[in-house]
Amino acid sequence: MSSDQNILVKLNKAGFNLNDKWLVKGVSLQVEKGKIVTLIGPNGSGKSTTAKIALGIYKKIDGSVEKYTNKVGYVPQKISIDWTLPLRVNDFMVLTESLDKETIDEALSLTGVTHLKDKNLGDLSGGEFQRVLLARAISKKPELLVLDEPVQGVDFTGEIALYELIKKISDELNCGILLISHDLHTVMSATDHVVCLNGHVCCSGSPMDVAKNNEYKALFGEQASQILSRYEHRHDHVHTSEGEIKKN
Repeated sequence: MSSDQNILVKLNKAGFNLNDKWLVKGVSLQVEKGKIVTLIGPNGSGKSTTAKIALGIYKKIDGSVEKYTNKVGYVPQKISIDWTLPLRVNDFMVLTESLDKETIDEALSLTGVTHLKDKNLGDLSGGEFQRVLLARAISKKPELLVLDEPVQGVDFTGEIALYELIKKISDELNCGILLISHDLHTVMSATDHVVCLNGHVCCSGSPMDVAKNNEYKALFGEQASQILSRYEHRHDHVHTSEGEIKKN
């Protein structure tokens, strides 16, 4: 059950205007401890802008932001690294933070990449690098974690594994997560609440509520909604050994 004490950040009809153009407008949402809120929408729909409003990066906004924690971790969509530099995972973890060995090992262990700590960043796969970025973001045990497209450069199997990891992080740290994704289907099992953006909030609710919404279908197509309906069919019941269907 949600309570005011669990709310980490709350956007009230928030928007951001740049050069007389609204990048996003009228967004209301809240992220609570232990919950995952996912922003989806086409390119240019205002997902990253909304995340930056929640983080307090954009100051001159429309509406308001209420922030109840300063313990925030952030994985941006793009990170500039000179891949020619021989930078090990261990070195990367303390590039902008002062962390002791135990803290580093704990964060790398939670994301499953302790064995990579002496490896150069340039030698990591896409999935390994994303796990290192996650480890760096959770090293200070944030209450709020903002992840902007945390599965980019990863194949489908790797995406599923990363979303399962993100759910595990939320559960173990009891942190709230604001997640940006390009694909509702892959975050179905992990997310609690979905906000579909296209410059404004088109629809919001549980993953299945959003998938059935006509605004979602208009943006992503009828096929995307049907894929999600099949997902719901697979996950709302189990088949017993006697061949009977038992609801979860």
